[in-house]
Amino acid sequence: MKANFGIAPAWFAAGGAFLAAGTVFFIHPYFSAAVLAAFVLMCAAGAVLGQSGFFLPVVCKGPQNTNSVALTFDDGPHPETTPALLELLERWNAPALFFVTGQKARKHPEIIQQILAAGHCIGNHTYSHDVFVMLRPAKKLDAEIARTQEILAWFNIRPTAFRPPAGVVNPKLRAILEKYKMRCILYSCRGPDMGNRRIKGLAARISRKVRAGDIILLHDGHPGTARFDPRQWVAEIEKILIILSKKGIMIRSVSGLTGLSVMHDTARPEKTGHETANEANN
Repeated sequence: MKANFGIAPAWFAAGGAFLAAGTVFFIHPYFSAAVLAAFVLMCAAGAVLGQSGFFLPVVCKGPQNTNSVALTFDDGPHPETTPALLELLERWNAPALFFVTGQKARKHPEIIQQILAAGHCIGNHTYSHDVFVMLRPAKKLDAEIARTQEILAWFNIRPTAFRPPAGVVNPKLRAILEKYKMRCILYSCRGPDMGNRRIKGLAARISRKVRAGDIILLHDGHPGTARFDPRQWVAEIEKILIILSKKGIMIRSVSGLTGLSVMHDTARPEKTGHETANEANN
């Protein structure tokens, strides 16, 4: 997948801000400072609201006329959640894109193999899931992405989809993703479930928000709290599947919904630019 990176809105905003600051400086220096402060606030908002595409192109959803949605699961894999989720998705014949961390993929290689064997795809979610990684030097961010790519290469795959922790982006991410020929895929619908710390009522919250074309953000990571009940979590995910079915909304892969490749099977060069056979057909 060749990522198409045009000029980011941030560059136009920067040029406009500095031009405006220089112009109003002669009226009063405080006006100039106010303009630059507004630009800084705009950058902060653009980082947290990655869906705005302020710093780089992002994919948040597919066409609304498809009457379909895509499921994505972040922060896994985990032995108490991911295998149970795979069983549920198999019963419903529902494809998903798993944004895994390199650290957990290395710890649970057998689950990565299960995900791939079930026909799902895998994306890069950094190595350690450091929620402050976007505040780190570019070298650190690059290493987080590269290390995860290296680990996932053990499974004969090369993800071309990246999702940053907490959906936060920065100006440095653009060049790094271009270097690895990756694309930032975010989401347009979430619970929010706070990384599975807020499970009760998750399906109802998704039901109120979901629209055709949405990329839904869910998690298969274990929050590590004593209150988390994997069975309750699986029940909520199944409720989401039931609700979507009743609404007549079909579940497709992210690739099927957006038309974009999310993972290469490096063991099958003839598939370059495509996902596994199951993924491409969903």
